[in-house]
Amino acid sequence: MTTKEGGPYDAVVLAGGGAARLGGADKPGVRVGGRALIDRVLAACSGAGTTVVVAAPRPTARPVVWAREEPAGGGPLAALDAGLARTSAERVVVLSADLPFLGEQTVRRLLAELAVSGADGAVLTDPDGRDQPLVAAYRRDALLREIAVLGARDGHGHGHSHDPDHGPGGGGLTGLPLRRLTARLALTRVADPLAAFDCDTWDDIASARARIREHGNVLDEWISAVKDELGIELDVDTGALLDLARDAAHGVARPAAPLTTFLVGYAAAQAAARGGAAGGVEAVAEATRKAAALAARWADEDQQDAKPGPGQSDSAQSDSAQSDSAKPGSAPGTSPDAG
Repeated sequence: MTTKEGGPYDAVVLAGGGAARLGGADKPGVRVGGRALIDRVLAACSGAGTTVVVAAPRPTARPVVWAREEPAGGGPLAALDAGLARTSAERVVVLSADLPFLGEQTVRRLLAELAVSGADGAVLTDPDGRDQPLVAAYRRDALLREIAVLGARDGHGHGHSHDPDHGPGGGGLTGLPLRRLTARLALTRVADPLAAFDCDTWDDIASARARIREHGNVLDEWISAVKDELGIELDVDTGALLDLARDAAHGVARPAAPLTTFLVGYAAAQAAARGGAAGGVEAVAEATRKAAALAARWADEDQQDAKPGPGQSDSAQSDSAQSDSAKPGSAPGTSPDAG
């Protein structure tokens, strides 16, 4: 993270809960756009130093640290406490595992707002202006301070526990809603209705899947999914690559489009490995430029062959062609003796 965004941060993703409105389905594992919801959220907070997922362990696209509240199913506040015990950064991004449209840009916005506001937390708001405390960036010390107070007040003496293997003291936080915590914090708000969209029902899942497949979204979503699947964290000029694919298809042959873009990627990887480029983005840009120039030269040759040469008129070309046809060795049927 940059200085503007507040320095390093950790992330806590809450992926437990019973998903009652999904009929008890494994909500974090439900796929939207080919990726599990939890993997989409983990991609959004990929810049975190440590990412803690509070839930029973499962396969994930990115490495994480696992934690569990005790007792299991003790609610979001107990789960947050268990996750915080595994973090160390001054700022912590807290997320639920059912946010199909959350992206890195929104996480950066939350961190930047937290850095400049001086508040205890920066919370996303939904389209109705309601706070979404599980799409937020907080100051870790403020969370620990207020959780300790709540745990002592509501737990009959059970205070906050920092034991990373066993989580909080138990009954003190079990069942408490997050609003008990956020009501004690000074918060600033960030509006992002799309990123705040969460999937509580099957209708929500269907809406998310339909939106991803819309014409204006599908390409970006597909590229993001492929990069995540292949473990690529590289932002490139997709417009330039699409232009290259178009030029290769039109100027050479349609199958040249995917083959050319593959070769550009391969060449960029080789250049970056040799140290011949400042970085992956620059290597892709340079390989794209070279391939685009080649495609242009290839197409120009056909155009040049179809046009008169410099200083030569169409009639002169015709006369030259007729003269050539009279030379020995001309094609059968075109010599003066033919017929």
